[in-house]
Amino acid sequence: MKRVLFIALMALFGFRAIGQEAVEIDKKYNNQINQVAKKINLADAFAIIDEIDEQTMENLITLTEIPAPPFMEEKRAVKFKEMLEEAGADSVWIDEAGNVIGVRKGTVGERNVVLDAHLDTVFPIETDVTVKMRGDTLFAPGIGDDTRGLTMVIAILQAMNTAQIRTDANVLFVGTVGEEGLGDLRGVKYIFNESGLKIDSWISIDGGAIGRVNNTALGSMRYKPTFKGRGGHSWGAFGLGNPHHALGIAIDYFVADASEFVKTGEKTSFNVGRIGGGTSVNSIPFESWMEVDMRTKNPERLAQIDKIFRDAMQRAVEDYNKTNITSPVELELIEIGNRPTGSGDPTIGLIQRAMAASEYFEIEPRLTTGSTNANIPISKGIPGITIGRGGVGSGGHSLHEWWINRDGAKAIKLAMLITVSEAGLSTKIKKR
Repeated sequence: MKRVLFIALMALFGFRAIGQEAVEIDKKYNNQINQVAKKINLADAFAIIDEIDEQTMENLITLTEIPAPPFMEEKRAVKFKEMLEEAGADSVWIDEAGNVIGVRKGTVGERNVVLDAHLDTVFPIETDVTVKMRGDTLFAPGIGDDTRGLTMVIAILQAMNTAQIRTDANVLFVGTVGEEGLGDLRGVKYIFNESGLKIDSWISIDGGAIGRVNNTALGSMRYKPTFKGRGGHSWGAFGLGNPHHALGIAIDYFVADASEFVKTGEKTSFNVGRIGGGTSVNSIPFESWMEVDMRTKNPERLAQIDKIFRDAMQRAVEDYNKTNITSPVELELIEIGNRPTGSGDPTIGLIQRAMAASEYFEIEPRLTTGSTNANIPISKGIPGITIGRGGVGSGGHSLHEWWINRDGAKAIKLAMLITVSEAGLSTKIKKR
């Protein structure tokens, strides 16, 4: 009975449960979203999204079948640029990092609001990405993550142009490179750190179900430590320093210290994801390497486990070289990933609008934590979120990924409503 009463009170006062938190949606944002959605042009745009759904699905197949591993997104970028031009962007270009940027000018143009999806997938260039259909299900690596997001960006631009929606702010429709894996968010890092563009709000489309409002950036540090030695024959050169042996000690030290650290405090993870090196079973390797990932949403804890890792690597090489080997090994420690952490205040306008827009479509909004393009604006104190691409799917980052266009148009409408409300709908547009 107490639980029922608690839930009823939350509903009455407009609260949403997020883990152990309760986040209030200010009613002024509910009112604002309702007013924007009632404009004639928005209703027209919603209808257009339904009308072009078949074309959106064709775009999904076309883009999915263009391989786009990190650092090899060029062909997909060219096609995406062509699609943005056909959808009616005022100007489109590919920047020095490889990002595709299409601008739709605002009536005032003093602010820049970005709607983004990433171009790259996790799969090697030789992966078969042919889309196969079985009933209403589309199967292909990358069909959801994040090719579906790209097609949503295109559909929103097309619908806004066809319905003649005008916004106060400029809206930038972006396809970014390097979101996945060792891409290390290089596309969005370039936009914020080197492009010269002033970004006022950032909305990424990534992840699954709609209703997600990712406002907390899951930070990570990634390294590739390589232990190096002379190498030689396993019998004839026995006694030389063996990089594999040093690597084993390093893993042992790191796992022991890191396991003790993560027993208490805010959740923090660590993982040895890949190991390599050596030439044959009867050869002392000349190098041994691994790739390590550490994650948390707390910047202080990320710095702490980062130090634990680096200390363990250095201690391992020093201790191993004190054993009865005839030649030492050396350690090369390369940082291969640095995704900053941070958290957006749930009371800021962008997050409030995203939650209120979800409610407008009768979707329960959920504040979440994740590692996405929005990490960069969030870490810089710039309003940034990541929202879901909708539909039904599973198998992300696997060869068996699939996606079904079940209420997929609703996710596009939601993303457009968030974008338009954040960019400021022109006051010249009348209500019905």
